[in-house]
Amino acid sequence: MKTLARKDQIRLKAQMLFRERGYSATSMRDLADELGIEAASLYNHISSKEEILQGICFGMAESFFAAVEPVTLSALDPKAKLQSALEAHLRVIAENSDASAVFLHEWRHLGEPFLSDFKLMRRRYEKLFVTLVEEGIARDSFKKMDARVVARTILSATNWTFESQKTSKSDGDATIQQIAELLVEGLIRR
Repeated sequence: MKTLARKDQIRLKAQMLFRERGYSATSMRDLADELGIEAASLYNHISSKEEILQGICFGMAESFFAAVEPVTLSALDPKAKLQSALEAHLRVIAENSDASAVFLHEWRHLGEPFLSDFKLMRRRYEKLFVTLVEEGIARDSFKKMDARVVARTILSATNWTFESQKTSKSDGDATIQQIAELLVEGLIRR
């Protein structure tokens, strides 16, 4: 089994602590204690607690984009495309539950200019789903609804999934498919 680089060990432990305690309530000393090293030793690998938060938040954003953007460019019909995008979104959450929790709840602690950059990325990501819904409406596949409201509702409805307990991959895949299908079916124009 490959040993993780110290910086990766720090990030993984920080994700867990930020998820459990919150970013503000986690000190560098807490992180060092969990890693079994001196607090001063952390600074050999990172410059600050916020650097860790930035890495988690922007790393997760990259993962979400990498998973969903190819789906948005596919030739699938609107229903299949939205369902596949949701499944990709849910898979990123399932595979990175601690980082997802930090990404979804602790981003507000980012300092400028990172906070503004992060908000822009979030809006750009939301726009991917707005566009998928608009495409479905334009092709008369989905009910005529406010696409932004639909996209925000869908994303909000999926973002709780990091709270669930660890499941086997097959159970997780079935749950992902079930959630995505449930959310997309409500949009179908009959």
